[in-house]
Amino acid sequence: TDPDGMSKVLAAIPDLSCTMCIVISKSGGTKETRNGQLIARAAFEAQGLDFAKYAVAITGDDSELDRTATDQAWLARFPMWDWIGGRTSELSAVGLLPAALCGVDIDSMLRGAREMDELTRRMDAAHNPAALMAMMWLYVGQGRGSKDMVVLPYKDRLELFSRYLQQLVMESLGKELNLDGEVVNQGLAVYGNKGSTDQHAYVQQLRDGINNFFVTFIEVLKDPANLPRLRGGAHFSASPIEVEPGVSCGDYLSGFFLGTRRALHENGRESITITIDEVSPYSVGQLIALFERAVGLYASLIGVNAYHQPGVEAGKKAATEVLALQVKLLAYMSEHREPMTAEKLSQSIGEASSTETVFKIVRRLTATCRISATPGVDIFADQYELRRERSPE
Repeated sequence: TDPDGMSKVLAAIPDLSCTMCIVISKSGGTKETRNGQLIARAAFEAQGLDFAKYAVAITGDDSELDRTATDQAWLARFPMWDWIGGRTSELSAVGLLPAALCGVDIDSMLRGAREMDELTRRMDAAHNPAALMAMMWLYVGQGRGSKDMVVLPYKDRLELFSRYLQQLVMESLGKELNLDGEVVNQGLAVYGNKGSTDQHAYVQQLRDGINNFFVTFIEVLKDPANLPRLRGGAHFSASPIEVEPGVSCGDYLSGFFLGTRRALHENGRESITITIDEVSPYSVGQLIALFERAVGLYASLIGVNAYHQPGVEAGKKAATEVLALQVKLLAYMSEHREPMTAEKLSQSIGEASSTETVFKIVRRLTATCRISATPGVDIFADQYELRRERSPE
């Protein structure tokens, strides 16, 4: 919903006539998605294009978005079941359609996930990788999430994986109440990036600072056989080049991983290592399924519901109330043209308890030139009024 982000994307597309827009929302009522859709529609229409002929919906059956796509005869609609949450939708149409359009082998992704599913259904916990991971989280965090998880994949292609895990883990496990309705304030904080260069941003504190974390390393054994084609069609492989006798760049990356893990262990820092042969659609499918199952099993161990998000809904409700307050404020200022401070405005519209919110709203409205401000002795004494239309000269 950030107009700057949408503008950046649209500015990078010189010709929308060969562009497809995928709109993804299970309910169809998510405001961020709706706002992006409206901005995209305006961009298509500005180029004289019928948005419906370039739009695809991924949504629940008979949702608001589904009805819009049907009524306007969008290009296509793909179903999303109600029981799929956003954070567990990577291997549904939500993730698979964009991946396929990017040239990813989604059959291999699903095969990796399916085979991981078989492993994570084993009743013997010692041979169930998701159960092992969940028990490690339980042990290291003393069942309360008392330590954060730092995710360090040692491969640039997995740079975004920690961001994905932030939502998957924190939205699933960060709960105030347990299944019995008791206040437990559970959760497991996740942060991280990629290893190698980005490890320098963390390792100093991880090794010598406060011991309030554990690390999840992701080790990748193989280097890519070939980089993308160079101009002219030639392949170039960086992997075999020796930067020192007998040592390649990939060897250095492995050395950083092993050295960092050892340095942390020597100082009493705990870590988990996940090893994959290579970064491929198959292995990424495995990783997604592994962490999805681990989250579900860990939630059962600590007695919370991993598959709802009341805190997110509370935030959405609060945002709706703020926007309603803005509409109420502008309506009042339209009828009462005298300048007022934010405090006076909040009292005048019967929202004295929301003075700070009113102050933040009028500051933004001033910055976006919808109202004007007369400076006071300090910013809290500034007086605001609706901008007056200039009379024609």
